[in-house]
Amino acid sequence: MGETIAQKIFNSHLRDNPTPENMVLDLDVVLCHEITTPIAIMDLMEKGMDRVFDPTKIKAVIDHVTPAKDSKTAMQGKIMREWAKRQNIQDFFDVGENGVCHALFPEKGFIRPGYTVIMGDSHTCTHGAFGAFAAGVGTTDLEVGILKGVCTFRAPLSMKVTITGELQNGVSAKDVILAIIKKLTVNGATDRVIEFVGPLVDEMNMSSRMTLCNMAVEAGATSGICLPDRVTAEYLWPFIKDDYITVDAAVEEFAKWHSDTDAEYVEVIEFDVSDLVPQVTFGYKPDHVKDIPDMDGTPVDQIYIGSCTNGRIEDLRESAAILKGKKLAAGVRGIVTPATPGIYSQALEEGIIKIFMDAGFCVLNPTCGACLGMSSGVLAEDEVCASTTNRNFNGRMGKGGMVHLMSPASAAAAAVTGTISDPRKFLA
Repeated sequence: MGETIAQKIFNSHLRDNPTPENMVLDLDVVLCHEITTPIAIMDLMEKGMDRVFDPTKIKAVIDHVTPAKDSKTAMQGKIMREWAKRQNIQDFFDVGENGVCHALFPEKGFIRPGYTVIMGDSHTCTHGAFGAFAAGVGTTDLEVGILKGVCTFRAPLSMKVTITGELQNGVSAKDVILAIIKKLTVNGATDRVIEFVGPLVDEMNMSSRMTLCNMAVEAGATSGICLPDRVTAEYLWPFIKDDYITVDAAVEEFAKWHSDTDAEYVEVIEFDVSDLVPQVTFGYKPDHVKDIPDMDGTPVDQIYIGSCTNGRIEDLRESAAILKGKKLAAGVRGIVTPATPGIYSQALEEGIIKIFMDAGFCVLNPTCGACLGMSSGVLAEDEVCASTTNRNFNGRMGKGGMVHLMSPASAAAAAVTGTISDPRKFLA
């Protein structure tokens, strides 16, 4: 019987198999940020185990609240800085060099096909876009990962989502994943790895694949994953060019991670996007999703464009295409957060930042702040935000606030009209 990509990765990294259901895996990368990691650091220090398994395999960043907004967040940053210095962690990104973790780390070439990756952050599944097994973990697992370079997982159960058809103009990967979550529900992929395949995925760039995998967790999945191919190899080429003679050689090597044709899945779903229209959430769960025309005219107070889901250069271009030459609707405030300094610089060079500023947007440094209601765009009670982020939980961006998740194009349309609006009418 053949194996899925997840099974291949697990078997190639197996350190121990204490029970048939549990597998202890060697880790290729342990990612860390200043919200969850300081707790692990302090606990290890208290236990007299202030060390790391391999400083070259630990990547750390301050990204959730940056710069610090108060003494508590300043202390979280201080703990990270001192730890990185003590442990000789070279890949530590402080204020000025930092970016949203799940955009910055791929941009630096830290994620490769076949890797095992953990982080104390639920959207670590983003990195599955590279053909890696990447999962968010709790503090105890993060501590063990930092100390020993291993993590325990249940034997992987994979479900395959085959995406077919051609997207309409104005419909993007964000709309696709919202529609898939609506179909699966927030519990539909619990304890599973979602393998995204099909003609549309093959055509997607890495940014779109990362958007897909980023929100797999919103359907309950442990991870989302795409099969590594030429798109993957070309994205990674600046970092792997010394390891392969040509891109073709890298593509051939990556193919070893592809699922076998006779691999078994717990569920197989085909999703045709030919008739898909822009999507938007309502209520307080990521599977509360409607076609955007059904929400047309719903007033908004704030527009937020950014996050690990949609803060990449492709996302900013998507929004700017609608915003160019237009202004924010009266009474609506707009915030845009490029996800990394590199993206910010590129957006400056392309004139995208000017488009946002001319439209009346506040342009922020890379940060996760507003997405989880910690800083830089927190909502007041009864305020409504049209957001390109990944969660619309009650109070997610501020107590009593409402978050409508949507694509960058849809967020730009809402910025111009002041209400939830179909972006296709701006792109005809």
